Amino acid sequence: MGIHWYILSAIVVIIIQQFVFRRFGMKKLTYERRFSVSHCFEGERIEMIERLTNSKSLPVPWLRVESLLHTGLKFERNANFDVSSGQFYQNHKSLFSLMGNKQLTRRHSVQCVQRGFYRLSSASLSYGDLFGMFSSHVKLPLKEELVVYPQPVDYSELNFPSRSFQGDIAVRRWIVEDPFTISGVRDYHSGDSLKTINWNATARAGKLQVHRRDFTADYRLMILLNVEDHAEMWDVVKDTELIEQGIRMAAALVQYATEQGLETGFAANGHEIDVPGMPMTVERSSGNEHLLHILEQMAKLVIVREVPFDALLHQLTERWQDEDSYDVVIVSAFMSEKIELAIDKMRSGGHSVDWMPINLVRVGDSA
Repeated sequence: MGIHWYILSAIVVIIIQQFVFRRFGMKKLTYERRFSVSHCFEGERIEMIERLTNSKSLPVPWLRVESLLHTGLKFERNANFDVSSGQFYQNHKSLFSLMGNKQLTRRHSVQCVQRGFYRLSSASLSYGDLFGMFSSHVKLPLKEELVVYPQPVDYSELNFPSRSFQGDIAVRRWIVEDPFTISGVRDYHSGDSLKTINWNATARAGKLQVHRRDFTADYRLMILLNVEDHAEMWDVVKDTELIEQGIRMAAALVQYATEQGLETGFAANGHEIDVPGMPMTVERSSGNEHLLHILEQMAKLVIVREVPFDALLHQLTERWQDEDSYDVVIVSAFMSEKIELAIDKMRSGGHSVDWMPINLVRVGDSA
């Protein structure tokens, strides 16, 4: 009879604990997941922080948290944390065990390998009893967002527009000094005209000094990005790596223009992640806040063609009919006859237009 009572007692204990954990397991239990920053640049390392708080005496034998994130965020593997990666998304699993009235915080190192707009919208929580006799699932809503700006390419990688795609020399006003605006002096460099020498400053400094020319803020610069990777393509972009490089080049152009104090705008024939069906357009302005706004829009840009690029050029030309002329730089992987015709129409409206081809050096390409 003794062994039977032990077995019966064990069964009763298992049933009771199963009832208790089923009834009270998730009571006073909170889970939080967030990023250490809300904005960062492509290539930077940040942290994803998980915090589990158990505010009752009953322990949490085991709790598994699962969520889906884009592969643009690369996680370092560690204990109690598993990542199963696919082509575009990865499944994250965190396993917790926590005594009563305790809090546990975990920090995971994340490398932001691709620009984008990342959301933590929900997580699936699975929990059970001490003996694994039952398990239950709860979907927890989350409201966490991360904006990863594109990393602007180095200025040395940009071929600043010095001639049009038709071969005509066309020195751009927005990358040369304004001969009528003087903001100070600087050391003489080889190639400077003798007419620019400031003799009074030269006498004080003991070496040749020339006038420092400034840039005027009257010019209106528009950076136009073509998300099509080849002529006559449909909606789907196959060479996304090429277009991502184009986004980085456009970001560098906007950053450069902002540093010069120019009013700058941006447009692309892709769409913002939350505004499908409409090409992205950012009206011109200046200053660092505007720069960050454009970079954020670039982070949210979905590289799916909403309209052909030549159609976007025609739309902008019509919109600018009653405005002063623009300096336009087109960042595109190719030039087609339709795009050339749209550019001719834009130029006939008084706007200057240059084409900056997307340059991408791939692994294995010859130098």
